[in-house]
Amino acid sequence: MYRVDLNSDLGESFGNYTIGMDDQIIPLVTSANVACGYHASDPVVMAKTIATAKTAGVRVGAHPGFPDLMGFGRRNMAVSPAEAKAYVLYQLGALEAFCHVNGVKMQHVKPHGALYNMAAKDYALSRAICEAIKEFNPDLIVLGLYGGEMVRAAKDLGLRAAMEVFADRAYEEDGSLVNRRKEGAMITDEEEAISRVVRMIREQKVTAITGKDIPIQADSVCVHGDGAKALAFVAKIRETLAEEGIEICPLDEIV
Repeated sequence: MYRVDLNSDLGESFGNYTIGMDDQIIPLVTSANVACGYHASDPVVMAKTIATAKTAGVRVGAHPGFPDLMGFGRRNMAVSPAEAKAYVLYQLGALEAFCHVNGVKMQHVKPHGALYNMAAKDYALSRAICEAIKEFNPDLIVLGLYGGEMVRAAKDLGLRAAMEVFADRAYEEDGSLVNRRKEGAMITDEEEAISRVVRMIREQKVTAITGKDIPIQADSVCVHGDGAKALAFVAKIRETLAEEGIEICPLDEIV
């Protein structure tokens, strides 16, 4: 039996700005990565997102990023491991406050944007992030890129690690995501994206942007909830996975 989690980056609205379609996307996924106020979100949005996920029976995870609201956390920052550790710990504490009052157990942590991509290639940065996670709650699952340093650091520290794949992103031969500024970085054809996901789960392979097949492991599939066709895409991917005999379930039932 093939099993996979569907995760989405959520709770990214803030103030007068609305990003994504959280109310409609949340019931279609099994794990919600909730922004913690640094790259996006605010206390009101965090509270609402946690409450919505609880009502839908969807697991909640923290989505900490760089303190870069203007750049949506997608710009690289020069930070020391100690700074990164403090940033992550601060954001975990903020989200846990809303989890606590809602009676929701935090399931996982998935770094956001530039922090995620930098950590995938930087062991010292990954270890600092994972130290923050372990010291905060050693039961949390670390969600990271297959073959990346984040997963290695999590395992070195005795944390559970889950491998994430992306439905709408292209891969380099080393397993890293193609930079968004590069042509072909985004998979825009819905059918192609879904067929790639099915292959990643069943065959543990994906075709890199160069045309070469590379190994990959899919414990969780990231489906973005802020695109023009996001809702239809998430619904279609669920339908296709069911047709393929792939069970959709939350991370804590997989790793």
